[in-house]
Amino acid sequence: MMLLENMRSAAQSFGGNKLRTLLSITGIVIGVASVVAITALGQSASANIKNRIAQAGLQTIFVTAGRHSGAEVERLFKDDLTGELREIDGIRDALAYDQRSFQMRAGQNDASDSVATASPAFTDIFSLSMTEGRFISAADMSDRSPVAVLGSELATSLFPDGDALGSTIRLLGEAPQILRVVGILTQRSSSMGVSFDSTLFVPRTTYLARIARSTRVGSFVLYADASRDVVETAKRVETFFTARTGSSTAVRVMSPSTIADTMSGVTETLSAFLTGIAAVSLLVGGIGIMNIMLVSVTERTKEIGVRKALGATPAAIRSQFLVEAVALTATGGALGVGLGLGVSRIVTLALGWGFAVSLGAITLALGVAAATGVFFGLYPASRAARLDPVIALAYE
Repeated sequence: MMLLENMRSAAQSFGGNKLRTLLSITGIVIGVASVVAITALGQSASANIKNRIAQAGLQTIFVTAGRHSGAEVERLFKDDLTGELREIDGIRDALAYDQRSFQMRAGQNDASDSVATASPAFTDIFSLSMTEGRFISAADMSDRSPVAVLGSELATSLFPDGDALGSTIRLLGEAPQILRVVGILTQRSSSMGVSFDSTLFVPRTTYLARIARSTRVGSFVLYADASRDVVETAKRVETFFTARTGSSTAVRVMSPSTIADTMSGVTETLSAFLTGIAAVSLLVGGIGIMNIMLVSVTERTKEIGVRKALGATPAAIRSQFLVEAVALTATGGALGVGLGLGVSRIVTLALGWGFAVSLGAITLALGVAAATGVFFGLYPASRAARLDPVIALAYE
């Protein structure tokens, strides 16, 4: 009952001084809005980074030779190593991968792009889809078929009229080859140096037998189990190669999942730093609330004296002014949350990000705003509660 009475008194006080009330909560509104907006933008940026990298395949792990690989890596990087790599805990599949730049021609159109090895497992590993035709099959691998699958951009460059499927491409060089186009990939983002849109893919067996007889595998593509921690799996791969080569720098193990975690960590750290800076405005707003409450106590000195003379206890006086301070900051907090969410939503729409917000951050911002009201309202409330009723009644 007393709480309702105090809230009614607070509403009357706010209504009688609308401009002062508005100015007093402005700092709280700005502080809470800043905290909510920065937190929401940080989470949205982190989610956007993960989504973009996820398109490149969070379950993929790439292994390449280091700068100082040495003879051991030259001996180790062979196609038959894929069998051992599949035995590593958390690895579902392992493929040898090579790519080289070639000059290629289709009719009167030329292009200079990458020719890369592939196998049927690529469609699962990289979540590839086809615009036309099919991807490389097991039969293509066993027969060393002279077939090719084109990235979307490369198909447009070589076949601007859109008649790529079933046509032939001539690879130029010391040992020219003619390849038949059996499929065109749907456009997708690059992954760890593999530009799918501008690459021509051929069966690995065809590549080794007809195009480039490599003596060493360029890199290995590993497909990690989604139910396991990919970052931990990548560490086990590093341990495997360190044990085999005797050096922790002989090979480089890279994973989009590791990059996603690193980038998200940087974003979250920066967001936390900026949130801390924004929270300073809550401190400023709290000081403003305290000043306003001190003015309110001074203006209502006679009212306090009358209430005390009628039997109001110091605790009742204290709670009255505390409720007013908390009501001010809570109102400012609610407005700040709405403003912060609105601003962050507009920014994410402008940047083309998905909108992500944490209910925990909103709850924390409102809680901090209310705590600010208690902290900075306590001194004015205590001062009001200590007023001598005789002096208060004589106050002009």
